[in-house]
Amino acid sequence: MAAIDVAKDSDRDDTRELTIPVDEEYASSANDGVQQFAYSESRKIGVTGAVFLILNKMIGTGIFSTPSAIFASTGSVGISIILWIVGGILTFCGLSVFLEFVYRHPRYLASCVLAAQMILLGFSSGNSLAFGRYVLAASGSTEGDGWTARGIAIACITFAVLLHSTLPKWGLRLVNILGIFKVVILVFIVFSGFAAISGRLLVPPPGNFHNAFAIEVTENYGGQGAYGYATALLQIIYSYKGWENANYVLGELKNPRKTLSIAAPIAIGGVTILYVLANVAYFAAIDKDDLAKSEVLVAGLFFRNVFGDSAAARALPAFVALSNLGNVLAVSFAHSRLNQEFGKEALLPYGKFWASIKPFNAPAAALFLHWLVTVIVLVAPPAGPVYNFLVNLYTYPGAWINAFVTGGLIYLHYKKSEDWSSPWHTYLPISVLYLIANVFLAIVPFVPPNGDWNAQGYPYFVFPVVGVGVLILGGVYWACWSKLWPAIGGYRIEAHRIVEDDGKEVVRYKKIKTR
Repeated sequence: MAAIDVAKDSDRDDTRELTIPVDEEYASSANDGVQQFAYSESRKIGVTGAVFLILNKMIGTGIFSTPSAIFASTGSVGISIILWIVGGILTFCGLSVFLEFVYRHPRYLASCVLAAQMILLGFSSGNSLAFGRYVLAASGSTEGDGWTARGIAIACITFAVLLHSTLPKWGLRLVNILGIFKVVILVFIVFSGFAAISGRLLVPPPGNFHNAFAIEVTENYGGQGAYGYATALLQIIYSYKGWENANYVLGELKNPRKTLSIAAPIAIGGVTILYVLANVAYFAAIDKDDLAKSEVLVAGLFFRNVFGDSAAARALPAFVALSNLGNVLAVSFAHSRLNQEFGKEALLPYGKFWASIKPFNAPAAALFLHWLVTVIVLVAPPAGPVYNFLVNLYTYPGAWINAFVTGGLIYLHYKKSEDWSSPWHTYLPISVLYLIANVFLAIVPFVPPNGDWNAQGYPYFVFPVVGVGVLILGGVYWACWSKLWPAIGGYRIEAHRIVEDDGKEVVRYKKIKTR
């Protein structure tokens, strides 16, 4: 007989409950079941691919669209730029740990809450909508977040899902190509900003760097109080989202620990520098009032002020749209793998269906689930401004997850009785800073802003209420999945830890008959 352990400390009572004695024949058949969902070595991703996976999710809608909302929330040029630096620091502080190992009771609750957040709020709606807005801008249209833009957004996510489902290798190749492309666009914006600072503008210099740290309150920007700073930081974190993109596909990385340790610092460090310089470029070329009112089309307004109403200026928004397409491709690739993993673990009903990689050696069912959620989120909000709502809704629940993850990591590191170790290490001051930041982001959006409660086109409390509601929904699903349905069906849920042929350890939840 062999034993499959779930935790390092085998003397703990809760660990013994998860230690499943199995014979070698069972272990072999379990591995065979796991391997049917495995990818060949030729499909696995190296350092370069991991860098572009991270870059493609990080560089996209955020830096080309969110600076408007961030400045409108803070009312200060200097503070806006400082917040972009803070966002980069917080990204470097990003931590991950097995929630189920830290929060053991009630058992499996943490996994169900995380699954609800990742599946229901891991959409590509904001990126797809920005693609639609920039396509319209390139055609000369001034339409906002209307049904035309949303229709183009649905076409964008549909293309991404179909490509990844039927031609997975070409999907990754296009991700890499657009990754290079969007870096070139961002570098182009940075150097154009240098030209704007030197006075080469087709509009009067805005002079935004005079008394840059003054906090102004006008009809168009500033004066939102703590709520404004919280939403600004959420928008910035959205722009940096993607640092975790390679973590979602560890099963498809070659030598994951080494690959991530090289790829993540390269991607995050480079993006942070480019983001800060891009914001300097925007403020060098765009008047504050115009910037605050530009909504999604910040990059388009920048190009118009620097290059005028030329053919090049009209074409550049189309290039930004392609950059957003790359973002949608990267996000749909990574989140579908996450959905697939929940199917493998049997956290989702009909797990084998969601985990399947037939018929094109790609997770088509998991990609369809990502498409479905994205389309629902695109069409559900009423007509009117919706981009900022989508961004905040996408980012906000992660603050709760990150706060619990970081709190658990601090507990594991410094509770000697846990005897916990990890190849990844972080220092206590960094963990505490990250914890405080995420607690701030989780709580402050419930505090009413100064001024208009509907300034962004929807009540200020909508996105935090919906975000927390989804997390609570995960708890309701846990009660049904682990308590109610087993009581009715005469079984119990047990976690099995399986070691695959390549040494990778995975957890699978199995139904054990009790009657």
